Amino acid sequence: MLREIRPAILILLLLTAITGVAYPLAITGIAGAIFPKQAQGSLIEKDGKVIGSALIGQEFKSDRYFHGRPSATLGPDPADSTKTVSTPYNAANSGGSNLGPTSKALNDRLTKDIEKLKAENSSAAIPADLVTTSASGLDPDISPDGALFQVPRVAKARNMTEDRVRQLVTETTKDRLAGFLGEPRVNVLALNLALDAASK
Repeated sequence: MLREIRPAILILLLLTAITGVAYPLAITGIAGAIFPKQAQGSLIEKDGKVIGSALIGQEFKSDRYFHGRPSATLGPDPADSTKTVSTPYNAANSGGSNLGPTSKALNDRLTKDIEKLKAENSSAAIPADLVTTSASGLDPDISPDGALFQVPRVAKARNMTEDRVRQLVTETTKDRLAGFLGEPRVNVLALNLALDAASK
């Protein structure tokens, strides 16, 4: 019986070494050599200090900054670990809210967000991405329309001309990948960094 089991055990150990150790190490090494910035998480630095990633959104509350999409990520309640609370852009708990169209909680949040955005800019239609969460809850980008909608608020808070702030939106807008994949997008962190640099 040991004679029959020994080959199976050897094959298991060999395949574990190949697929569980050698292959991941080789792919990590190749990725680090070819795409070093992306392999390290596409980190963004300011003054030598990491302030975020180009791949994960952040919450900006001040009127002086552009705001990203709403985030539905949750985390443990510090007061009661058996409950969860909203923790926007929590990379440890990526996911959507799973709230459906008949959800009162979703309807209440949408109503509140829409009222706030209408007060901010009543002359423009509200882009959908400013009130809807992404499937991951971590989306770092908004649409160019979502950024342009926020221009009057940001320009007023920073005492800048709307034309200058619009120009920054245009400069940080990325086109479709290879000209046809995806949609034009604006990375909120990159736009806010450009805004800080232009305000100096």
